[in-house]
Amino acid sequence: MSTPPQPPQQPAVPPQPTAYPYPTPQSPQPGPFYAQPTVIGQPAVQPLPGQFGQPGNPYAQAAQFGPAAPVPASGGGGAGKAVLWAAVGAVVASAAWAAGVLLVGGKGDSADLRGYSAPSDMCSSADYSSFKGEYPEGDSSPAKTSLKNPALDESYCSLGLKKTGSSYADAYLSMQLDLHKKTDPGPEFTATWKNYGDSHTGYDVSTVSGIGDEAYLVSQDTTSGSSSSGSRYATLAVRDGSVTYTMSYSVYLSSYDQDKNPPSLSQVDGWLKQDAKSTLGRLRG
Repeated sequence: MSTPPQPPQQPAVPPQPTAYPYPTPQSPQPGPFYAQPTVIGQPAVQPLPGQFGQPGNPYAQAAQFGPAAPVPASGGGGAGKAVLWAAVGAVVASAAWAAGVLLVGGKGDSADLRGYSAPSDMCSSADYSSFKGEYPEGDSSPAKTSLKNPALDESYCSLGLKKTGSSYADAYLSMQLDLHKKTDPGPEFTATWKNYGDSHTGYDVSTVSGIGDEAYLVSQDTTSGSSSSGSRYATLAVRDGSVTYTMSYSVYLSSYDQDKNPPSLSQVDGWLKQDAKSTLGRLRG
């Protein structure tokens, strides 16, 4: 994976993740992630742009099913009856399969949310107090969004971290909570985060115990010895039942940056673990 791009003359908040964030601005291409069932005589229904969740979201809902095909005329004779019953059987089997996907594969109301709720304002609900010793200046206009949907509840916050006396953000922090109410995030969560280093060179991945059902820490340090260029990045991704939470830190250095001494990744890793655990405790009823 390429090194994160250097900021413009006035640092701007890096591109933000999608509904299911990845550690870099590179996100999966838009498109449905689940095959659609088909019915005899009818093409598979294609989702309209933006109809089934945000582009690139691995947990987007499957497309709706098209209308059943009309039963063909028998044409008389045993052969015609055989064709008729084969067609009817195929339609019934397809409908039963579709119902099974909706009632079983989609989890319905059985999602294991464990008492979590997605706040309308993640910036004021999340705990990031561990970073305030290094970055005491608050962000007066953080970016925040929230979503309430039968399939997904989501809360997101992105803010700038500033050291004392800084006019612009010296680093960036983002937090996102997702309540997957219709799908099981487990398999894709594990595939994405546990194996991140297999598909992205230069990143270290470690398993974190004691937070949720599973958690992974993904980090990268491309700064030079003098800390005058490069970047430092770390994301802690946690899954607890059907709930996922990510907390990401990034700092970009160049010759014109005021901050020449950002915290080490080992410090940041500890802060992420402490604050993520505290935040999940706050958001769980």
